[in-house]
Amino acid sequence: MPETLRTETEAGVRSIILSRAAEYNTITLALRDELGAAIDEADDDPEVRVILLRAEGAAFCAGYGLDWSTELQATEATMDRAWDSVMDMREMSRFVDTYMKLWYATKPTISAVQGWCIAGGTDMVLCSDIIIAGEGASFGYPPSRVWGTPTTAMWVYRLGFEKAKRYLLTGDEIRAKEAADIGLILECVPDDQLLDHATALAERMAQVPLNQLRMLKLLCNQTAENMGISSTRTLGTLFDGVARHTQEGRDFVERSATIGIREAVRERDNPFGDYGSRPR
Repeated sequence: MPETLRTETEAGVRSIILSRAAEYNTITLALRDELGAAIDEADDDPEVRVILLRAEGAAFCAGYGLDWSTELQATEATMDRAWDSVMDMREMSRFVDTYMKLWYATKPTISAVQGWCIAGGTDMVLCSDIIIAGEGASFGYPPSRVWGTPTTAMWVYRLGFEKAKRYLLTGDEIRAKEAADIGLILECVPDDQLLDHATALAERMAQVPLNQLRMLKLLCNQTAENMGISSTRTLGTLFDGVARHTQEGRDFVERSATIGIREAVRERDNPFGDYGSRPR
């Protein structure tokens, strides 16, 4: 049985539900593998027409588990070999390929987002065809301030050049209403209506013949493919590894080992006054 998620199927909709609520559904190796398998299974099931990704708890996904990821990088200092950018990209691509299954699944994918959906969580969710968020949700890519770049690189394709630059060059937090207003997501609804609203849309889509859904999704996605989404994704994944190994990135890892990851993140975000450093 999966440890990080569960699935449900009703009225042609396969719900994939992230279930590490106590850990804010942060990304782990197990979540990566189980999510990929769940998407593949849903895409192959002839009874499923639409895939709905949602999560239990207060947060949809608060990014990668920084405890294990910073500790993993810290061990590099004890190795005799220099950092291998090609190996790093190969390993990160395993995560990226999983998120992109939401994009390349032949069936429509909808994500229903509550609470935090930040950093690696956006790498995942922005690959969905449609995103609906509760009004209390927040998006953003704070690692752009230090220690990362968006690996799936979906920002420009959803926002356009200037808006993508505006948010990536600051890492600023984007509240759900603003995310809908700028086109990062489809819409923002009251938190207590999120599940019903997203499910209703998924079930409405599921009334359309599957061959129609597949053709229409591919027709829309091909525009981004023609614009070069594959090469952008490759560059984003490569740059993410580079960003983690700049002097500033290495300093962030060392600081995390010294004062703890939560305090290191707070130091990063305090000058901007958002995310965990948002005034109470």
